[in-house]
Amino acid sequence: MIDYAQARRMMVDCQLRTFDVNDNTVLDAFDTVKREAFVPKGREAFAYIDQTLNFGDGAGETRCLPAPMVLARMVQALRVRPGVAALDVASGTGYAAAIMAHLGAQVTALESVPDLAAEARARLGATAQVVEGPIASGAPKQAPFDVILINGRVEVRPQALLEQLKDDGRLVCVMGPHRNAKVTLFVRAGDAFGARPLFDASLPGLEAFAAEAGFAF
Repeated sequence: MIDYAQARRMMVDCQLRTFDVNDNTVLDAFDTVKREAFVPKGREAFAYIDQTLNFGDGAGETRCLPAPMVLARMVQALRVRPGVAALDVASGTGYAAAIMAHLGAQVTALESVPDLAAEARARLGATAQVVEGPIASGAPKQAPFDVILINGRVEVRPQALLEQLKDDGRLVCVMGPHRNAKVTLFVRAGDAFGARPLFDASLPGLEAFAAEAGFAF
């Protein structure tokens, strides 16, 4: 029988702290939220491995739980604080949404796959609002947002999502072609959006943000 509480503690101490995650509120969130409750059924034993867990709807639409150290650095870059409006894009079963909710955010989880949206509702309960719809379009009815996190790799600039940020709002995603992707932080300043690469990482590509054939990144 796996001691999940101990597994969470080891994840925090051996994966997050050693990968420049130093915000104590973020560390506490990852130590508290039960990651095993958000993995596909039957894969709970793999919840705390130092890898991204991929899953999908069986029709080619890939979703993932990013590796803990990658997701923690992404959340840390957003500077999530109590009361902020947060959007979790391609939320899958809702783990990142649960992390941001634990940090005090008012979270909207956006998922385009009906079965996964239903799973997110069941697993998140009242901690976040789950919206089903095209992920590239964002959640305009719930916008604007202080922070946006994309669970997956994008090959093109997520412009519609950026435009749903408040002034000084922050969006974090993994951006670029598979072998050269980087976690990238966007910050809005009026009508302009600054972008800064943070570190190398890769996640499964999201079809809604795939580059057209012949596109040069």
